[in-house]
Amino acid sequence: MIERTPLSTPGDGPPAEPSPVDLGYDPWSPAFVADPYPALARLRDGPRALYDERTDQWLISRHADVNALLRDRRLGRTYHHVATNAEWGKPDPPAEEAAFWRLLDLQMIDQEPPDHTRLRRLVSTAFTPRTVDRLRPRIDEIASRLVDEAAALGEFDLIADLLELLPVSVIAELLGIPVADRASLRPWSGDMTLVFELNPSPDDRARAVRAGHDFEAYLRDLARERRRHPTGDLLSELALVAEAGDRLTEDELVGTAILLLNAGHEASVNGAANSWYALFRHPAALAELRADHDLVPTAIEELLRFDTPAPMFERWVLEEIEIGGIRIPRGQELALQFAAANRDPAVFARADELVLDRDPNPYLSFGAGIHYCLGAPLAKAEFDIVFRRILERLPRLELVEEPAWKPRFILRGLESLRVRA
Repeated sequence: MIERTPLSTPGDGPPAEPSPVDLGYDPWSPAFVADPYPALARLRDGPRALYDERTDQWLISRHADVNALLRDRRLGRTYHHVATNAEWGKPDPPAEEAAFWRLLDLQMIDQEPPDHTRLRRLVSTAFTPRTVDRLRPRIDEIASRLVDEAAALGEFDLIADLLELLPVSVIAELLGIPVADRASLRPWSGDMTLVFELNPSPDDRARAVRAGHDFEAYLRDLARERRRHPTGDLLSELALVAEAGDRLTEDELVGTAILLLNAGHEASVNGAANSWYALFRHPAALAELRADHDLVPTAIEELLRFDTPAPMFERWVLEEIEIGGIRIPRGQELALQFAAANRDPAVFARADELVLDRDPNPYLSFGAGIHYCLGAPLAKAEFDIVFRRILERLPRLELVEEPAWKPRFILRGLESLRVRA
């Protein structure tokens, strides 16, 4: 446990802080994962910065703090641009995991300027609102086909038979992944992202390393093929940049492609599925949306606020900061609680309710600052289109059975979502 350093110590000392355990914050508990919001409310009502010795992190849960810290350049997604692991007091990964962690470290989401700026600039044009607008007809074509195929089943898994197929198809098509190879992508992504959970088990780490090895080998071979025979897709464009050697290495290319595919698989799929489950649990809101499809754009934003698929993101403290009278020294890690911030009543009236026409809606599910989600315009376009097609073509869609949550908090999603058309 590290020492907390209050800015001032009145009387006999600072009052005893509650522990995260006392507040019910337990990311490993199935009950917490199923409904974290009561515990997150207690966390938000407590100290602005609360140390969790189980993960060696400071929990930050108020909207104003999370929003400000996401933009604070004294923090970073990584510390590797300013210190080695040894200088930071952290061990190097085991030898059998070294290549896997190096691959993750090269992804733009875990880079800081100037490397983050360079990598983001290379791929950002594929995800601008203007580019996404040009993709909408193709997204609509895919979504309409998937909805019709699911409807023909009568009863089906809304996730496996529809919602996960759209973002996987779109991002794979954008990158140029052959159709015959796409079935392997989701299992690789699911296993790789196991290490993003808090204190992952040795078995989960081993599964992630195996998946990362296979994913990397596949994309490296495909990128080399695209360099020899470009096909006009994003992977071909990046491969040709990498061949020039001055702006993108092959390792960075592979890491970037994996990042884009993993984000399309995990965050987008969970976001759409969690949103539909929220609608099923709030029939009045679902009826309102069915009666007025023009609510879809604001409803999507509200559903992502209400039950974000990525409840927490970490940041490293690169220079000492102070939060709520607590000095947090360089070298510490913050756990920014997006889900708690998104339900902060200081910012959102009726914070625990679905308000489909909420405006303004400064939710933080896509982050903020330089690491704001690159794929946000694409994800929202996909949501907009598939939600409209479901509402139009499956007007009586209903839940068949209560779903189970995956035993994961950092990427929080459902095992399945059985529905009837």
